[in-house]
Amino acid sequence: MSLGYDAVVLLGFGGPEGTDEVVPFLERVTAGRGIPRERLVEVGQHYFTLGGVSPINAQNRELLAALRAELARAGIGIDVELANRNSPPFVADVLTELAGRGHRRILGVATAAYSGYSACRQYREDLGLAIEATGLDLEARKLPPFYDLPEFPGAITELLLAALPTGLDLAAPTTRLVFTTHSIPDSMEAASGPAGHAYLTQHRQVAGRVVAGIAAANGTRCDWDLVFQSRSGPPHVPWLEPDVNDAITELAGRGVTDVVLVPIGFISDHMEVIWDLDTQAAQTAAGLGVRLVRTPTVGTHPGFVAGLAGRIAEELRSPATAPGPGQFCFADCCLNPRSHAPVVPGCARDAQ
Repeated sequence: MSLGYDAVVLLGFGGPEGTDEVVPFLERVTAGRGIPRERLVEVGQHYFTLGGVSPINAQNRELLAALRAELARAGIGIDVELANRNSPPFVADVLTELAGRGHRRILGVATAAYSGYSACRQYREDLGLAIEATGLDLEARKLPPFYDLPEFPGAITELLLAALPTGLDLAAPTTRLVFTTHSIPDSMEAASGPAGHAYLTQHRQVAGRVVAGIAAANGTRCDWDLVFQSRSGPPHVPWLEPDVNDAITELAGRGVTDVVLVPIGFISDHMEVIWDLDTQAAQTAAGLGVRLVRTPTVGTHPGFVAGLAGRIAEELRSPATAPGPGQFCFADCCLNPRSHAPVVPGCARDAQ
């Protein structure tokens, strides 16, 4: 069977893999923002506590291996490689290697499930910038956001239920289910998706499906909140709120004693999950006498991997066509007004 593409590139954010890589990595992440080197060293302490090694690269290599295996089981023989924005292997280097092996049609798959500049469009820019810089004779498309995979909230639900302590009642008034994701500027949220505001809409849909999954599994019906973490912008710029620590403080003031924290905005337990939730949010909860239960991200959960591999396989078997109006990754979808980088198109899929 002829495929619409001849290689798949799993697109990651990247991270340092040693103490000497921490500050250069942070310099690449914050390039053009005018952040002093001393501040980068301060932020780098988060990584130094883990020996300078970010967990994200190993986690993405595990996901890469799992996707390769799942595609092979589906009878699809295709090269699948990992490429990062901010650390080796860089996108340009991986595309150059693939081109040298004769590949010409590339499907990019971001390690982020939602619409938005950082979650989607910037990965299109990574591919576009790499092709422009190298002059490679390549065509590339990016798989649209995959938040709508049934297996995604399904895996979150399964992991959540397995993480609950014995006797914890999600429906109790002293317990609160709290979903968390990366905060972004209000303006970027408004520009996300073909019609705008897709970032919040998609997260709320996933949260709602998880809650429905809990009810289907054990009959429990519970209220929930969506909160935010990992803000990095200047104070005068509006970002999505409430912050997870403020939310825990507010819940404690209402008599909540147990918070179940579910990081639906991330697919692996990388530094922002470990630092912002397992360190800072955990300290906030402990100081308030609140028990905090943090559930795992989907990682390489077999159901999630099977669902994502199925979506990739579906796209591989389709003609490599660009999207049109009302579809993900069309034209200026998720535009960053400060960025005018070249982008590759997405794949033709209607927004939902």
